[in-house]
Amino acid sequence: MNFGTALKDWRTRRHLSQLDLALRAGTTQRHVSFMESGRSLPGRGMVLRVAESLELPLRERNGLLFAAGFAPSYPETRLDDPAIRPVLDGLRRLLDGHRPYPAIVVDRYGVLVAANDGFRLLTEGVAPELLREPVDTLRLALHPEGMAPRVRNLDDWARHILERLRSDLARTPDDRLAAQLAELEGYLPPPSAPGPEHLGFAVPVRLATSAGELRLITAITTFATAADVTVSELKLETFLPADAETAERLHTTSPVV
Repeated sequence: MNFGTALKDWRTRRHLSQLDLALRAGTTQRHVSFMESGRSLPGRGMVLRVAESLELPLRERNGLLFAAGFAPSYPETRLDDPAIRPVLDGLRRLLDGHRPYPAIVVDRYGVLVAANDGFRLLTEGVAPELLREPVDTLRLALHPEGMAPRVRNLDDWARHILERLRSDLARTPDDRLAAQLAELEGYLPPPSAPGPEHLGFAVPVRLATSAGELRLITAITTFATAADVTVSELKLETFLPADAETAERLHTTSPVV
């Protein structure tokens, strides 16, 4: 895809007019029109300004630069590269600090990067093959041999996961993510109407465990100032007790350290 077509596609996805984008990027509507039609070739600085104005993830900013004929601006460091170790060490400290509540770190596609001890309660009784690396936490959550049989409000919980994926896809098309969504949808019956616990802003998962039923809500943290593609795509997902009983059960079952 050439730069002009890519720019128009992203602008349309963001529901912005040419004037809206021009105002955000500090240029003119005429210039945006010329860039989209190919009559004007933008410089590297303009491509970066436009990408930032469109709120593109770093991977997609690199893609827009490439479409315009420039080398990527943002590195993509492997997780096993020593340069990224301080970031991973910091995340592991956050995981440990969240105990006894479960917490995980995943990549762009929900592949498990790290987890704390509380994760074992989430994975009780799941099929061993679902825990072989690389662990797909999205598949783990909804697979019939994963967590799904122990989720007491599976309809609401599945809806929460699928809606988040659909939202991500609407903002940033991705073939692999689309394939994951199709796979997850295949595990579930046709959706029913939202239940009484479907609050929109906080859907608790009711999970049967050896410690009793846990009611957990999730919070997701990302690196807002990341300048590396890999780091920008890491997500810290923490599970918080939705009631006092859950908090007590997690503290009671927490291993002594």
